[in-house]
Amino acid sequence: YNKCNIIIIGCKERAAGAISLINSMQDQYSIIGCLDTNKDRIGKRVKDEVKVIGIVDEIQSIMLNNVVDEVVFAMPMYQIDNVEAYVQLIELMGIKVRIFPDWHIHSLFYEPRVAQIYFDELNGIPSMVLSSTSTRQRDLLIKLFADYLVSGLMLLLLSPILLIISLMIKISSRGPVLFKQERVGLNGRKFNVYKFRTMVKDAEEELVKLKNLNEADGPVFKIKNDPRIIPFIGKFLRKTSLDELPQLINVFKGEMSLIGPRPPLCSEVERYTIWQRRRLSMKPGITCLWQIQPNRNDLTFYQWMDLDLEYIDTWSLKLDLKIFFKTILVMLTGHGQ
Repeated sequence: YNKCNIIIIGCKERAAGAISLINSMQDQYSIIGCLDTNKDRIGKRVKDEVKVIGIVDEIQSIMLNNVVDEVVFAMPMYQIDNVEAYVQLIELMGIKVRIFPDWHIHSLFYEPRVAQIYFDELNGIPSMVLSSTSTRQRDLLIKLFADYLVSGLMLLLLSPILLIISLMIKISSRGPVLFKQERVGLNGRKFNVYKFRTMVKDAEEELVKLKNLNEADGPVFKIKNDPRIIPFIGKFLRKTSLDELPQLINVFKGEMSLIGPRPPLCSEVERYTIWQRRRLSMKPGITCLWQIQPNRNDLTFYQWMDLDLEYIDTWSLKLDLKIFFKTILVMLTGHGQ
């Protein structure tokens, strides 16, 4: 009595797959039979003990003469003449309509390793979506709202500190206060990231001479006691991570998030392997999971990658809050780079 009685429209592979799926939940569902567009198939077995009991044209009388809770369309809709009328009829009778898509995940012949699978509507058209990032739309909207609100408030409240830092840089070194550099953001979008300048004016030109001193693996460049860093103020800003504060402008512009994988250089992305590009699937952030690690200065490039992908795969608002407050602790204790 409490089972859901189902009629399946279709009799080929998709219908057979639907029968197998429904029969695996026999305590909840019971299949009355299948309907097809060809009357020559009536009486033929589709799968297990389920047979074709009629044609689609007979659906009204079949529903009137049976207890039907749900009708499942398990064949391409375009193969059914006047299909809209049948769907409308079922709907008007108060019976649930379920439509299986023209393909399902098993058609890919592989099991997605990282993607979450869900159904969505695109302007009223149902579609199957494979997404390697979070599908929690409400939480993502909260994250977006928090980015705009917090970055705006911080730019306002920290303006005196930003002014003092600007004056100290101007006094200590010739050149602009802000350092602007093209980086790669969400899914390859390019934008200019802002930082307080912590190096001498011609640091990019000097980099060529220092390439052989690179201590990092992978496509990044990193050396301890970089001679290009401005004495005192440059080291202080880097140690406290205060040089990243102008990126609040990037967050307010929508190019970055407060929390997320750090935005890489264009030259780094050019050397990414396929799996490494997945770190671009979330909006880049001012701080991230690897930046709050106690040994962050000793992490290899591949450990950065692993931590960024761990963040993407396990993202939640709770994780963002944890990283946010731990970042403040890192800044206060001076455990920066």
